[in-house]
Amino acid sequence: MKLLSLFFGLLFSLSAFAQKQTPLPHGTVYGTKPDTGAMLDAAKLEAFMGKKTRISTTVKGRVLNVTKQKGGWFTIDAGNGKVIAAHFKIYNITIPAALKGKCIVAEGIAEKQFIADDLQHFAGDTTSGKKQHAVKTNPKRRLTFEVKGLMVE
Repeated sequence: MKLLSLFFGLLFSLSAFAQKQTPLPHGTVYGTKPDTGAMLDAAKLEAFMGKKTRISTTVKGRVLNVTKQKGGWFTIDAGNGKVIAAHFKIYNITIPAALKGKCIVAEGIAEKQFIADDLQHFAGDTTSGKKQHAVKTNPKRRLTFEVKGLMVE
């Protein structure tokens, strides 16, 4: 009998002290509320930008990972193995790690980041016939997004 009561006491105490993650409710806003009038899918962002290097837009996508909670650093799935690195314009915004895997709507400024080979080409510094050193860049992180406001879908 003592063993049974000890077991239930232990079970109750573990469940009472366990951390419970509350799900993020639909419509939770971080920063300013994004304008959903002209929303664009994250997979179509790079094609929509065309030759422009910087545009202001609203993007809908899925959060792959929250890399840093303070400052709101996270990554958005851009389809076909591409990733958009996003962060908040205002540093004092903190986002929860539970945002991972959630669909979001984010308003802000999208910018193309050129890798070293592109910059050499634009500068005219390319050498033909010579072996160039490999540049350690991540081709999946060619787009960045500076977020003004984010809403959980």
